[in-house]
Amino acid sequence: MNSATEPGDNLAAVTPARPTRRRLLGAGGAAVGALAALAFAGHWWSTGRFLETTDDAYVRADWVALSPRVAGYVAEVAVQDDQPVRAGEVLLRLRSEDYQARLAQARAGVDQAQAALHVAQARQRMAAERIGQRREAIVRAEAARQGAAAEQRRSELDLQRYRGLVRDQAATAQRLESASAGAAQATAQLRGAEAACREARAALAMAQARAAEVDATLEQQQAALAQARARQALAEQDEQDTVIRAPLAGVVGQRRVRAGQYVVPGQPLLAVVPVQQAYVVANYKETQLTHMRAGQPVDIRVDSFADVHLHGRIASFSPASGNVFALLPSDNATGNFTKIVQRFPVRILLDEPTERARLLPGMSVVTTVDTRAEPADGR
Repeated sequence: MNSATEPGDNLAAVTPARPTRRRLLGAGGAAVGALAALAFAGHWWSTGRFLETTDDAYVRADWVALSPRVAGYVAEVAVQDDQPVRAGEVLLRLRSEDYQARLAQARAGVDQAQAALHVAQARQRMAAERIGQRREAIVRAEAARQGAAAEQRRSELDLQRYRGLVRDQAATAQRLESASAGAAQATAQLRGAEAACREARAALAMAQARAAEVDATLEQQQAALAQARARQALAEQDEQDTVIRAPLAGVVGQRRVRAGQYVVPGQPLLAVVPVQQAYVVANYKETQLTHMRAGQPVDIRVDSFADVHLHGRIASFSPASGNVFALLPSDNATGNFTKIVQRFPVRILLDEPTERARLLPGMSVVTTVDTRAEPADGR
């Protein structure tokens, strides 16, 4: 028995299988999409909703612009552009001949003031000795006055006694005259002793006045010495300021100074950038700050090094938005108002050394804060 199969019969048998495979593929794709959506939703619910990310973030460093404190010609520039330097390393020197001469002049002024002070101190000692001598003279004059007063009283008593004796004719008139002369002489001696006392007291007052003058001169010389020492200290500082040193370790940048150039105080010469102390400033929207706290961990991705992930922690928040510190802050109290979400700078410190990524201030980064974690300080 010979039975033949027509080609149309095979096509009819195969055709119904194709729509079935398409439906299976479509159902599988839908299932995969649903699973992906569920996975994404689960990740967002468990993790994503706690992550705050911004690409408005940059590397910063507290670099220092160096300027001279004294004027002068540059004698030597000891560093080159982009050269690493240590703290205290000499960066440049100014010509110091003029400042050394001024320092020598100031030291001579100190020596002169010191000598004048020694002279004033010697005069003060002499004045004190003179006052002591005048007081001793007053003591002697007072003793002489007391002796003269006693002699004057004795002579007066003799005179009165002889007057009575002469009245009673018990003594001669010659004895009365002698007693009278003695009494007059004693009175004169008393007056001389009193005058000597007054003279001694006047001499003491004059010596005390001269001592006060010497004391004033001594104070003046002490002030002059202090002033001379202050000038010497300023001259020494100016001489030291002819050598400019690095205030911290870093890399030299913006070198605008050359040997032979005349510089003045305050003129920018170069900058030292502490690249090893770099940190990140991220400008987050105010709506992102709700659950952010100092100490929370931060994931950092640097645009220049896409394969490097750094880690850090929030150090602090700016006390005001960038608009507040702007040179021309906006005034929303005039005209039409359009609400704009403000951004607040957030300071982020790196956990690991920055040599891995060779971070340089100004690089752009993307920061992601995990607000689930409790701050390290418990705040």
